[in-house]
Amino acid sequence: MGLKDEAWRLVPGAYPRRLTLYPRYGDMDVNAHLNNVAIARLFEETRVQTLSALRGQPVGGGDPSSMMIVHVGIDYLAEGAYPDAIDAGLAVTEIGRTSFRLGLALFQTGRAIALADCAMVNLAERRPGAIGPELRAALEGLRHG
Repeated sequence: MGLKDEAWRLVPGAYPRRLTLYPRYGDMDVNAHLNNVAIARLFEETRVQTLSALRGQPVGGGDPSSMMIVHVGIDYLAEGAYPDAIDAGLAVTEIGRTSFRLGLALFQTGRAIALADCAMVNLAERRPGAIGPELRAALEGLRHG
């Protein structure tokens, strides 16, 4: 089952966190479409900006080892275009004791061009550690539904 089989994933308003991002000229492939690496970078930017905001730290601030990405899967749905703005969405889909999952989407002109699923692990002393109450509350605030 692909990510697009979950109908809510294709609806921009279903994501509690939304950002507007802009592709770069160098993000195009030889066919003048956004390349797959650019799509992954846009998902990364969405994730990093959101998690930095949740932790109350500037992007790049604090201990970079406190959260680790352990899985990312991307479904490419349609061609993306330069220089059209990208509407990015993020929702928390699961929260466990030491880990959580994110559902992400990229839209152009209201149409989903890519979906991603991302698993993150919270680290304490370089090992999986319990998600604290403040982070858990912030993640709950971004839950889908």
